[in-house]
Amino acid sequence: MARRGGLLLAGCIFVGLAVPPLASLLRETLTITVAGLMTLVMLRIDLVQVVSYLRRPLLVAALLAWLLLACPLIAFAVARATGLDGPLGAALVIMATGCAATSSPAFARLVGLDASISLVAAVLSTLLVPFTAPPLALGLLGVDLSISIAALMGRLALIVLLPLAVALAIRRMVAPARLAAWSGRVDGTIVLLLVIYGIGVMDGMQARLLSDPAWVAGGLALAFAGNLGLNLLTAAAMWRTGRRIALAAGLLSGNRNMALYLAVLPAATEPRILLFFALCQFPLFLSPFLLRPVYDRLRHG
Repeated sequence: MARRGGLLLAGCIFVGLAVPPLASLLRETLTITVAGLMTLVMLRIDLVQVVSYLRRPLLVAALLAWLLLACPLIAFAVARATGLDGPLGAALVIMATGCAATSSPAFARLVGLDASISLVAAVLSTLLVPFTAPPLALGLLGVDLSISIAALMGRLALIVLLPLAVALAIRRMVAPARLAAWSGRVDGTIVLLLVIYGIGVMDGMQARLLSDPAWVAGGLALAFAGNLGLNLLTAAAMWRTGRRIALAAGLLSGNRNMALYLAVLPAATEPRILLFFALCQFPLFLSPFLLRPVYDRLRHG
């Protein structure tokens, strides 16, 4: 599965779209699937390497502040200025509050960008998002998610910190050589969990597509606009740090981890917000490949 990960990940979303009963069944497993995925990803991260990358604390702090604080405020301002209210406007703002996707380092390597800053930003923004996203989404921005600030912070902290604790416990109990020997199996299991997630996240999408194709098309266009817009703004804001770092920062800013929200938001959350998070998976998986020629030109330009 690890060797054929790209094909499996690209196909799983369309399987979920084509087979609604399977998507509905796997939707019920999203919370435990995301928790397991977070545990395995953290198990594969070299924590010593992450710490060594913190030799530029001001750069890292500025990037995290931009990702977790500035981007949500910019998204909110854009939504207000364009009259994008209702579920799609709220979903766009919530998307911008998310942490960088855990796949960011892999995507950065794939397109020849700085994977090290992507790794640091993905890990640290994931650890910080339980403390930044709820106050922004529910407090300052007033987005209604049918859950209190404290409850959302608690759920996000649980699904981030519990996998971290489990991963650290495994590292203490299992010899590094054995963990290294398991790397292929762990990577394959990560792909398996991503496939389960990709199918489950499509629950309800086919029915929505058939009943309201214009809404789905608009939501998909907004998902790509949000992804690419955050990418461009972040790259421009970080340009003085160096072209390679700025482009990597843009990529990880556009690719936000919606799996955490899908895992912790209550069933009473507006369904169209959850469907928009599902639509965000399309630019997440496709943008690195679509943008590779652009990155190649900018990197060597």
